[in-house]
Amino acid sequence: MSRPLVTLSYAQTLDGRLATRSGSSQWISGTESLRFSHELRAASDAVMVGVGTVLADDPRLTVRLVPGTDPLRVIVDSRLRLPDNAAVLRDGAVVGTLIACTSAAPQERRVQLAERGVTLIETPALADGRVDLAHLLAILAERGIATLMVEGGAQLITSLLRHRLADRLAITMAPKILGTGIAAVGDLGIEHLDDACLLEGVTLTHAGVDLIIEGQIVYRHVGSATETGSPS
Repeated sequence: MSRPLVTLSYAQTLDGRLATRSGSSQWISGTESLRFSHELRAASDAVMVGVGTVLADDPRLTVRLVPGTDPLRVIVDSRLRLPDNAAVLRDGAVVGTLIACTSAAPQERRVQLAERGVTLIETPALADGRVDLAHLLAILAERGIATLMVEGGAQLITSLLRHRLADRLAITMAPKILGTGIAAVGDLGIEHLDDACLLEGVTLTHAGVDLIIEGQIVYRHVGSATETGSPS
């Protein structure tokens, strides 16, 4: 197995926003949708977010609303900006948290996190200094991670789609419109509509007032599948 099965799962507004222009995102979706998200966590070996999501929302990334075991928490953080009071490091969560960094991460910070019980993985840095996602996914597979849920943020979602490292999509669509805000997906290098990513085997499920859209991702554009990257 070269990498885990990757499912992108996030909540967005009708106009495709993850958050307002100020970064506010709690809560876009309703309680029923949040329960669905926890069901996906319980069914996954690991859940991954970028450090930007941790800094903005401070998620616990645990299973609280449904029966199940907490997945491994994976934080993509090339320079180890994760604060000491982050929820993924508190209340015993640290032993189930893995942080992916690069050689740019300060040695002193590495020692501090290691002493707290965090598992650190150093991946090669890309030209822009970010974590090499393909390398990270291969390491996770070697550690027995077969299914990975990715909850954000936008840069991480975009990188995985752009470089064809995501397999499934599970979007919660909330009946809200923000206008200006943080887009869920950025530039994928697609210039023609015929090259758009598609979903196959699509299912639609109502969760309260929200709509959950699930399906298998089909890549049709020519983009560079060999380049990989992630938010730091």
